[in-house]
Amino acid sequence: MKRILLAPDSFKGTMSSEDICQIMKGVIHRLSPDTETVSIPVADGGEGSVECFLHADGGIKKYVSVQGVYGERMKSFYGLLADKRTAVIEMAACAGLPLAEGRLNPERTTTYGVGELLLEAARQGAKRIILGLGGSATNDGGCGAAAAAGVRFFDGLGKSFVPTGGTLGEIARIDVSGLDSALYGVKIIAMCDIDNPMYGAKGAAYVFGPQKGADEEAVRRLDSGLRRLNDVMRRDLGTDYSKLPGGAAAGAMGAGMAAFFSAKLQMGIDTVLDTVGFDRLLQRSQLVFTGEGKIDSQSLGGKVVIGVSRRAKMQNVPVISVVGAIGEGFEGAYAEGVTSIFSINREPMDFSLSRHHSKENLAVAMENIMRLVLRLYS
Repeated sequence: MKRILLAPDSFKGTMSSEDICQIMKGVIHRLSPDTETVSIPVADGGEGSVECFLHADGGIKKYVSVQGVYGERMKSFYGLLADKRTAVIEMAACAGLPLAEGRLNPERTTTYGVGELLLEAARQGAKRIILGLGGSATNDGGCGAAAAAGVRFFDGLGKSFVPTGGTLGEIARIDVSGLDSALYGVKIIAMCDIDNPMYGAKGAAYVFGPQKGADEEAVRRLDSGLRRLNDVMRRDLGTDYSKLPGGAAAGAMGAGMAAFFSAKLQMGIDTVLDTVGFDRLLQRSQLVFTGEGKIDSQSLGGKVVIGVSRRAKMQNVPVISVVGAIGEGFEGAYAEGVTSIFSINREPMDFSLSRHHSKENLAVAMENIMRLVLRLYS
């Protein structure tokens, strides 16, 4: 084979995108030394997005002190790409689930640090900011980030405060006139991998609140708060964000980014693939390997495997998806361009055990797949 593209997502909790690319590349070159491989570690907006962009486009990681998920000071980061005008931020770097591990409470967590990262990147000269909305522990509608950038929120007594998920219902007025001038003219793209609306049965609180620590009563309170936030935004900002596709992303930060920062919401995988010139790379490739931790019905919303496969399908390039687990509803992936799907697990085993064998299991799976591929193409 002349060239194979490697474009996997990370396997959450086991292997990074870079790890997977290295293992795939090693097996391919051992069995077919003359085959060219192009590694494109990708992410859809969650943890690892900054590294993926830096790997693909070059640049440096910049470290900044910001507020953490509960307001504590912490060391965070963003990526400044090689053009020195494009910054990449992943909100998980200061508002992610792992940072709240053991103390999950989406009624108290904040995105304030994300706003600080946005401001710092803009003050350092970034004119285009790509923000990954994935892996958050928050449900504040992006109000924390907006407050950090100069937007003011007032309660019924006229007192300004920084809303969290549990206090969104107290918002009586929003004033965006104080937005920091460093953000004027900065184009912001918010990457998300869902199309859920801001609130309601398919919204941020009901769908994603439980995994962030919300019980049934908390989910109802969070959803009510988001409804209140949208009511005030509609009145004070003049736009209804309740049905914005992707508005639910990162605890409704998708809606907040559109409302307070005029951000464009875009599927994360499409943003990455456009940046690395994926369509051009496909033109001389015979095969694509992609993958993610689990493929199921949720993957069909536009996560990495589907985003890669849709592009490959348009150029009639076959796609092999190598995954950790195959869940309910995966069959729809075939219509999107996936040629075949393989799980790396060699025997039934609980994830708590199998995760420790993921690298060796991936290597074995890749060898079996490549032996078949090379025989078919010989």
